[in-house]
Amino acid sequence: MAQILIIDDDPGLLRACSIGLEVFGHRVSTAEDGAEGIAAALADPPGAIVLDMGLPDVDGLDVCRQIRTRSDVPIVVLSADGSEDRKVEALDQGADDYMTKPFGMRELDARLRAALRHRAGPDEQDQIDVGSLHFDLMHREVSRAGTRLEFTRKEFDILALLAVHAGKSCSRQMIMEEVWGPGYRSETHYLKVYAYRIRRKLDDATGQILRSDPAVGYRLVPPAS
Repeated sequence: MAQILIIDDDPGLLRACSIGLEVFGHRVSTAEDGAEGIAAALADPPGAIVLDMGLPDVDGLDVCRQIRTRSDVPIVVLSADGSEDRKVEALDQGADDYMTKPFGMRELDARLRAALRHRAGPDEQDQIDVGSLHFDLMHREVSRAGTRLEFTRKEFDILALLAVHAGKSCSRQMIMEEVWGPGYRSETHYLKVYAYRIRRKLDDATGQILRSDPAVGYRLVPPAS
């Protein structure tokens, strides 16, 4: 399977996760604080990272941010805080998924496999044009009429999925499963926040580009000339 780096200061959790993930075929390395985790992630990049938010030296969000600025490695966050604000904050800082403690080892394995699939890269098409919007899927960049637009990782993932299916409605459940993973399929309320942010960055206040189909989901249509 994959090399997994677990960053957590709880020896019991490190031991349990190491044993559990190895049973599922993964290779596991560990770090007990943020500084050690960042150094390990950058010196010998793993296939994926399991990152606890409550570290003794550095806030988990800062660890996520520092790793993400220099690496595209999938990051699955662990936290005892299940609030929506905390989840959105972690996802905005570059986390691929968010799990609330306590959790089951089968679920952790499933979340890691989903994150690894999402980071595998585009299969065939890596350049997509939707009117004046240009998507470079390989380098995760979006431009409009030649001007680059800045999106967070999750915003880009949503847009890229809609661009692949341009003109067609993607259900909310499909978007959640493809972008966040199967564990988020029913948590479609997240999409309202992300749709608002994407429209603001597209200068699309009336929703003419990122269109909402109330009974289905969202679709991307070419911007008017």
